[in-house]
Formats: sequence, C-alpha cells, structure tokens
Amino acid sequence: MADSLASQIITAIGGPENVRSLTHCATRLRFELADASKVDQNALEHMKGVLGAVPQSGDRFQVVIGGGVATVYENIMHLPEMANAGAASASGEGQKSNADVEAEARSKARGKVAWLDSFFEYLADSFRPILGVLLGASIIIALVNLLISLNVIPNDEASAGWVFVKAIWKGVFYFLPIMVAYNASKKLKVDPWLGGAIMAILMTPQFTSLIDAKTTTCVENAALGTKSCTANIFGIPMALSDYSGNVFVPLLMAAVLALVYHGLKKIIPESVQLVFVPFFCMIIVGALTAFIIGPIGVWVGNGLGVGLAWMNTHAPFIFAIIIPLLYPFLVPLGLHWPLNALMLMNIQTLGYDFIQGPMGVWNFACFGATAGVLFIAVRDKDKDMRQTALGALAAGLLGGVSEPSLYGIHLRYKLVYKRMLVGCGLGGVVIAVLGWLFPSVTAAGQTVHGVTTTAFAFTSLLTIPVFDQMWVYAVSIAVSFLTSFFLIITFDYRTPEQKAEVLARAAADQKAAAPAVEAKEAAPAATTATATATATKTEAPAAAAAATTVVNAPVAGHVIALDETGDPVFASRALGEGVGIQPTDSEVVAPVSGVLQTVAETGHAFGIKTDDGVEVLVHVGIDTVKMNGEGFVVKVKADERVNAGDPLVSVDFAKVKDAGYSTTTLMTVLNTAALTSVTPKTGIDVKAGDEVIDIQR
Repeated sequence: MADSLASQIITAIGGPENVRSLTHCATRLRFELADASKVDQNALEHMKGVLGAVPQSGDRFQVVIGGGVATVYENIMHLPEMANAGAASASGEGQKSNADVEAEARSKARGKVAWLDSFFEYLADSFRPILGVLLGASIIIALVNLLISLNVIPNDEASAGWVFVKAIWKGVFYFLPIMVAYNASKKLKVDPWLGGAIMAILMTPQFTSLIDAKTTTCVENAALGTKSCTANIFGIPMALSDYSGNVFVPLLMAAVLALVYHGLKKIIPESVQLVFVPFFCMIIVGALTAFIIGPIGVWVGNGLGVGLAWMNTHAPFIFAIIIPLLYPFLVPLGLHWPLNALMLMNIQTLGYDFIQGPMGVWNFACFGATAGVLFIAVRDKDKDMRQTALGALAAGLLGGVSEPSLYGIHLRYKLVYKRMLVGCGLGGVVIAVLGWLFPSVTAAGQTVHGVTTTAFAFTSLLTIPVFDQMWVYAVSIAVSFLTSFFLIITFDYRTPEQKAEVLARAAADQKAAAPAVEAKEAAPAATTATATATATKTEAPAAAAAATTVVNAPVAGHVIALDETGDPVFASRALGEGVGIQPTDSEVVAPVSGVLQTVAETGHAFGIKTDDGVEVLVHVGIDTVKMNGEGFVVKVKADERVNAGDPLVSVDFAKVKDAGYSTTTLMTVLNTAALTSVTPKTGIDVKAGDEVIDIQR
C-alpha cells in the first residue's frame, strides 16, 4: 500500500526529527525545521497533492497544498512518528500562529531586510487567522444588500429582525480590535488573552460612556464627520474615540505589550509570574493604551485614510489604475496587509472605502487567468491542471480568495503574469473612466469619484451587491476577467517544453485507452470493410504521399541518443522518442513540413505539427531559456507554415557555451505513443536535412 500524502511530505521534509514546529494557514503548511538542507524540494514539487514547495529565510519551509490543507495538517499530526515532533512548549510561548507565508516571490524578497521581514509577517499573522470570519461576514453583508435591492426584505432599521441580522455581521467588525490584539500578541509570544483583554478595556460600556460624561468636552470634525472628545481622568486629559473596527490601535498596543510583558518576566520570580505579570501588564499597558497608544493609533489611521481619500478625489484616474497593477506583486510578497488595514480604517472613519473597487479588478483579472488555464487544461486533457484550476477558480469566484490561483498556477507558470497584467490595467482604466463619469454618493451626501463600499468584502461574485455604483464595478471586473481569460487561451500560459510534456502525457493516456475502444469497434468495422474497399484503394496513394515517414536533422552535427544529452526530462522520453545533435553549424532549420504550433519568445524551442498529425519538438540547447533570447535570432512566427529545410533560428552557439549552457539540440516526436514505431539513428555525423528518425504509422 502506497504511503499517504502526509507520510510522503514528512519523509521529503527530512523526517519527523527534522520538524521543530508545524502550523498551517488557508492553503499552506508552514514548517520550522532543524536543518532546511535536508528537504527534498524536488520530491515535494512533483508530489501528487502538493501545489508547490517554497524555502523561506532561516530554516523555515512552506508546502503549498490548497484548500485541503487543514486535512493534510491533521493527517500529519496524527502520524505515529509525529507524536513528539512539532509540538509547542507547554507554556505556549513556542506556538506559532497560522501564518501568511506567501509563496515563491516572497521567499526571494524575505531575509534581505530582517526588520522589514518581521514587520510584514507581524501584519500577516495578526490578520490571517480571522480571514475566515471576515469572509463569512462579507458574504452575509452581500446577501443582505442583494435581498434589499430586490425588495425581498425591507431596509428597516427599526425592525427587530433587521437588527438581529445586522448584529450577525456587525459583531465581527465591532470586536475586530480584540481579535487583532489576540493574534498580534500571540505572534509576539505574549499571552494572547492578555492582549485581547487590554484591548477590550477600550470597548466596554463603562469606557464608551465617558463620551457622555459631564466633564467631557467634544469637538466636531467636519472633514471626517466625527467628533473628538476629551475626558478628565484624575486630572489628566484623555482623548476619547470609538475604537470599534480599529486595527491600528491593537497592532501598536500589542507591540508595546510585548516589551512590557517580556521585561516583567525577566524581573518577576517565576513562581509568581502567573499572577503579577498579567496584573502589571493590564495596569501599565491598559493606561498607556487609553491615554497615548489609542489616540496615536486613531490619528495615524485617520491620517492615512484622509491622505488616500484626497488622492482618490484629486487623482482618481491614477489611483484606480495603480491599485490593480500593484496588487499582483503585493500579494505574493505579503505587502497587501497595510492596504487591508486601511480599508477597515476607511470604513470606520470615512464611512466608506474606495480601495476595494480597484482591488476587485485585480482579483477578477487573476480569476480570469485561472479560467483560461482551466479551458486549456480541458482542451488538452490535462487532468492534474484541470483539477487544480477548477478548485482555484471556485475559491476565487465564490470566496474571493486568490491564493489557490497564485500559488497553484500563476507563480509556477510565469507567462500567466504577462497576460494577467493586461487584464489588470484594462480593468483599471475602465473603473477609472466610469468611476469619474458616474460618481457615487455616500450616506453623508458626499460625492466620490470611484466605486465605494460601506463594508469590508472579499471581492467575489457573491459580494458584487455591496458596492455602490454596482454596475460600474460589474463592468470593470468583467473587462478584467475576460481580457485575462482570452489572452491566456490565445497565447497559452506554458513554455513550449511545458506544453509538449502535457500533450505527450495526454497522448500516452489516450493510447493506453485505445485497445478497449478498438475492440468495441472491431465488429461494426468488419461489416463495412467490403463496401469501402474500392474507395480505400483510390484514396491510398494520396494518403501515402502525405504520410510522414522520416524526420530530418534540424542542424548539422553529431547525432547522439537522448540518454547521452544530460537532460533527465528528455532522457525519460516524457516528451517522446528522439535524438540529440551536437551542432557544428549555427543555422537551425525545420526538420519536417507543417505548421508551427509553438515558437518560444526566447527562440530556443519550436513545435511543428505535420499535415498527418506528427508532432515534432526542436529544442535548441539545454536550459537555454534562461538566456532570454540573447544570441538567438528567430526567423519564424507561431501558426506559420514551414517546409522541411526552412530556417527557424540562427544561434550564436559560442555565446551559449560562454553562458555555461549545453549546445546540444534535442528533437523529439511528441506523440510517439500514438505511432507504431519511432526509431532514431544515432552515432552518425549529419548535415541539416539528413534523415535521423524513421517513423512507422
């Protein structure tokens, strides 16, 4: 019986003894390892059920699983060999919160500036564990708004039923500061309940009632539509604010709490820490938060919100285009968390948010690219990618979650970004233009250029109703989605090698299924054999004339077997049977007549399909894709027809050698499995155009 996925992952990660701790987030397993050099990354990347394997700074490692990560995590933790591995310390200090350790691009950026690395991980870990409840609340808001717009339920604030429904989602955002304080404290190795309790001080009825106290003075803020109040506490002035929904204050408070908490643990005897550390923390940090940290957090949040609001008002066109173009790079790096915090702050201070509209444009460009990948996977009978893309698309369109698309597809096939960014830019232009021509009006009667919303919503199909000027938003995301979709299905998302491997695998699967089909059709075919004999005889000469029986050398040189090329993929025959040629000339020509299905932008690979269906791949050099076209002069285009001997590309092989790459030119028949035999001729010297492969149909 084959090992389970959980067991395979632990083996590849270096065994249970190499695991110091293990947690998971929405899509990924996060390992803290004793020695990251023991990880078999190649095995993980090719493991069925694993979407990606990404090394992190230090001895951290992430394994991208997708939506089923929680199940895989549980299966790993229940392995007998994991009984004493990955466990946190009894005190709780060794526990790791579920982290948003982003994928490949983030791993490259991390570790260069340590404090910046830690800062963004602090933000990520403070929000990631509560994204589920935020998503649930946003869907409730969307459904309620939809039912109101359809007049199914009345928009009646006095209705007891309406008050109850509103409380379901309002509770998430009202008590959000406590949740953030809990997670932020946990990230900083502080008792999370202590952080939550201190933040709760500012949200008690007793504290909020200070605004109405006789000794309190208040001043109206016309810009924000709010009022600032100051209470006299033991002769000391205290600025009062509504802290519900605020995220900056708990983030600042937790940082200060960590300093006080760990400082007290150093000076208070361990035997009485349980009592006196929380006692002093609540008094010291509670007072600091009420008098200093809270007002500073509100001031910072208000300032950033007003600043972005000013930009959205005075330069809305630029703002609406920049946001969707930035997000594809911010999300993999984990740099989007500050913007998420600002969205929540905008809703609290301004009463609306204007960032989520342009952000939705990026999300739907991302989902459109995934839909294009799914279309191609179905067309090419790529079962693995079809499953990955289908799950990622469902998570995106219904949940507004981009991670399965990003980490399962987009960051693994870099051509996706080139197509997707066009969708982001075009969708940004549309939302900028329509947002300017058709401004929205806030509840306070303020005119705002751009799409706004009064709720924090994950941008999915279900949350479209939460946006003001809903039709403007819907048109914009449709443009971004369709643009990315059509660009992917038109220009593909894979390199020629990746595409060829998929087609070869599909052909092999098809051939394996062929005997059963042939047996089923044998009897009916026999009954019609006599009737078609004359026609067959007439058509045979034409078919024979068009049949491809040989494949010529694409370049002059010495012919070797695929096993001698040094490329394990070609040597495995995953891309079909063929030959390698050690070139003595710089001109690479077409080995057969047919249509160019693929022409690599870098000039290192060409795919030709003959009229009778033979598919030939010419791959110039090994790993030469990394040269980015330098030294390659391409002379053809995709979908162009070529005859055997027509020039494909001129190559400066001396430059290839200087770059450290092999010049061996590989040529294979991709659909070898669908042919009777493909026989290479090796160990000979040839000129371009000489026969090097025999084919039998």
